[in-house]
Amino acid sequence: MTVTAITAPRAVVAIGTLSRVADSMYWMSRYLERAEHTARVLDVNMDQMLDETPKSGDLRWNRVLASLRIHDYPDASDDVFRLIRWLTVDQTNDAAIVSHIASARENARQIREQISSEMWQEINQLYLQVRRTSKSRQWRTQPHKFFLMVKHGSHLFQGITDSTMIHSEGWQFIQVGRSLERMIAITGLLEAYFQVTHELDYLAWIGLLRSCTAFEAYCKVYTADIRPDCIVEFLLLNNRFPHSVRFSAEQTQNALLAIASSSGGRSKGQAERLAGRLRASLDYAQVDEILQDMPTFLRSIHRQCSEIHTAIYQTYIDYTIDAALHR
Repeated sequence: MTVTAITAPRAVVAIGTLSRVADSMYWMSRYLERAEHTARVLDVNMDQMLDETPKSGDLRWNRVLASLRIHDYPDASDDVFRLIRWLTVDQTNDAAIVSHIASARENARQIREQISSEMWQEINQLYLQVRRTSKSRQWRTQPHKFFLMVKHGSHLFQGITDSTMIHSEGWQFIQVGRSLERMIAITGLLEAYFQVTHELDYLAWIGLLRSCTAFEAYCKVYTADIRPDCIVEFLLLNNRFPHSVRFSAEQTQNALLAIASSSGGRSKGQAERLAGRLRASLDYAQVDEILQDMPTFLRSIHRQCSEIHTAIYQTYIDYTIDAALHR
């Protein structure tokens, strides 16, 4: 009886700590990936503003909001720079880059003892740089430098993470968060662009590829022949490009299998099964079949990502103490 009375509370504390760490690792990664993606989309579309008509400009920024899954922009004006500011440095907007980085940094702060000192230094420095720049004239005069800072900071943090952190459960949760967020981002972009294909020109399709860091990689596979069907095939089904949905699905499945294995060798759980099902659907998908009903296919991927997220929480983060003790 004495052993049981002493051991049970320790187990509860350990379980709570592990779930807290997993949650923070997961969301730190997702928020940072979201900030980098938003910065890239805004940077590309600002760059293409010089070649647009007023009508194409309205379509562009409606498309940007749709791709980021934002449907409640509060300002009814057509001031593009006010919209960009709202998406970038407005601290009252949860969808702004500055808010994403603040959330990533807060999650990192909660688990400072679990990440490397180099990781903390980098994410803290990025947060301070973003806050400082958002209040200065530089953001208004040189927004591209701001976006570049965010993109480089995110990439540097990922590299430091891979180089300085033990590749155990915590690192795997970072991979899951990044990969899930990436799949949601890419499907959002494709959905927004393919709703208005008849109104898109050559530059718009290049903008889509650049928004996924995919233009050079795409050209290596398909040369400079920019075709919507090839773009769909590359961004959804290529198994070697890091920003493709299929690549990210494989990363998600591998990370979840590694987490399951290191958590006591349990049999494959719901999260791993759902990730495997998503990967299999992409492994055997054909672009001509996808194009027959593109919206349904993209919504299916987004739904499966949401199901994987829910299963991760039920299995590793938000499970009951009684269920955890009987694993």
